[in-house]
Amino acid sequence: MSFLHNLLGLPTAKIEYRKLWWQIVITIITFSVVPLVALGAVIYYQFSASYNAKINETLKTLAENRRDSLDLFLDERVSQIISLAHTHTLAQIKDEQYLQEIFYIIQSRSKSYMDLGVIDQDGHHLAYVGPYHYREILKDVNYRNEEWFHAVMSQGFYISDVFLGFRKVPHFIIAVRARQGNWILRATIDSDIIEGLVRAAQVGKWGDAFIINRDNILQTAPRYCGRLLEKPRCPEMESMPDFHQVAGLTLEEIISQGRTFLFAAIPLQKKRWVLVIKEDPSEKLTPLFRTRLYTQLLGLTGVVLILVGAVFVTRAMMGELVEMERKKAVSEDLAFQSSKMAALGKMAAGIAHEINNPLAVILEKAGWLKDLLQEEDLATSPHLREFAETVGKIEQNVARAKKITHRLLSFGRRMEPVTERVDLNQLLNDSIDFLENEARYRNIDIQTDFYENLPVIVSDSSQLQQVFLNIINNAIDAIGKNGVINIKTVHLKKVNQVAVEIHDSGPGIPKEMLPKIFDPFFTTKEVGKGTGLGLSISYSIIEKLGGRMMVASEPGEGTTFTIYLPIGMELGPV
Repeated sequence: MSFLHNLLGLPTAKIEYRKLWWQIVITIITFSVVPLVALGAVIYYQFSASYNAKINETLKTLAENRRDSLDLFLDERVSQIISLAHTHTLAQIKDEQYLQEIFYIIQSRSKSYMDLGVIDQDGHHLAYVGPYHYREILKDVNYRNEEWFHAVMSQGFYISDVFLGFRKVPHFIIAVRARQGNWILRATIDSDIIEGLVRAAQVGKWGDAFIINRDNILQTAPRYCGRLLEKPRCPEMESMPDFHQVAGLTLEEIISQGRTFLFAAIPLQKKRWVLVIKEDPSEKLTPLFRTRLYTQLLGLTGVVLILVGAVFVTRAMMGELVEMERKKAVSEDLAFQSSKMAALGKMAAGIAHEINNPLAVILEKAGWLKDLLQEEDLATSPHLREFAETVGKIEQNVARAKKITHRLLSFGRRMEPVTERVDLNQLLNDSIDFLENEARYRNIDIQTDFYENLPVIVSDSSQLQQVFLNIINNAIDAIGKNGVINIKTVHLKKVNQVAVEIHDSGPGIPKEMLPKIFDPFFTTKEVGKGTGLGLSISYSIIEKLGGRMMVASEPGEGTTFTIYLPIGMELGPV
């Protein structure tokens, strides 16, 4: 608001212009920034919603694809084992050499089998092929007390959970009861195959994937959420729902330790297992965050440009408004000053005429007394010299009084602006005479350096005298007491102009105030001692007379006003 403070001097005007300034700025911001922010927010919200929906959809697709791959793997293994059990007799299949050939055939097409075994209806191992055949580990094992044995005998086939068993390595089995003979063909499946299928769903730095059974026991080894054959555990799992009870594809958003994770859970169709995929959405949201940052930077740039534009446009508008107010104030004050000066001129002329009559009588009587002193009787008086000096002083002071009344008549002779021939040196002397007593009272020496044979200019003497009186009077006020005022005239032949320099030895004007001294209502005087219109009006008068006024000042070195006026320019009314 310093801009308005600089332009305006009156407190009421400051408040009004400040209020108007804020109203314009707020209006511009309201009708430009608010729609911009609203549009940006809507666009970002729609984009964010679409992007989040895309992430959820991608996670669903990943979970369904992995589930389908696992189901396909299990379905193929079950189909192979059922085909073998239903197309062979017990006599054929319990022959270990024949069973070995079958194992080689199915293993050549899929490396997922660890071994094959034939078990009778009493749980005895009748035949076995696999890595433990020569170690006698499984030879005498009886399975009739195992849960899976009873399940396959009653249901026809069985897929177990992952367990260690007699082998002490993670695996699971697929067992099928033959239709004839009531015997069981059992295959052990390498759980690393399942691990590989699940591991493909571990996307990103913080992504994880694992399988849990219906007892919430890990069937595959996760990256971060626990160990195989234990319950999953990690910070975000504390608030995780019971995924082992889900009936279909489920998505959950879980916030843990200030981070957001997405969980997808989907049950397998062939086995009562649940595939769980954990994903850190921030990794996939990086493009969205980057877009948001760019949007924010772009929006912020737009807001800053709007604010700067609003300030500068409003400042320009206020400058134009203040300039109009200044011109209006100057015009009104000039009219008022002209009216006041016209009234003052008439009054001065009336006073001068009234004073001139008694002065003429006094001067006449002084001359008569002077003649009387020449007679013999008075000529021989011892007080003749004193009488003569007294009469001389009367004549001297009457002449001085007549000179003052003459200046008053000259000052009030014409108040309307006119074009006339003006002797600047003489006009400056007359102006100095008006203020000489005031300067002498304050011990201020007014010195002149007039250019000899200064060209006579065509201008308005009354208007110029008003300007000179105002500047010299301001110089006296600036000095206060004990100082010097230098008045100089110069003929600028190259540009056909004359210049008047008025320099005072006052304290000077601070640099930050120099651009404002010609503004209306601005004053450096104390409150109540100046209106702030004198220099503004003077500046306007000089401009209308075809000239220009400049000021130069240094704190502590005084101030210089320079007035440039054209020579011989025919002027119309000002």
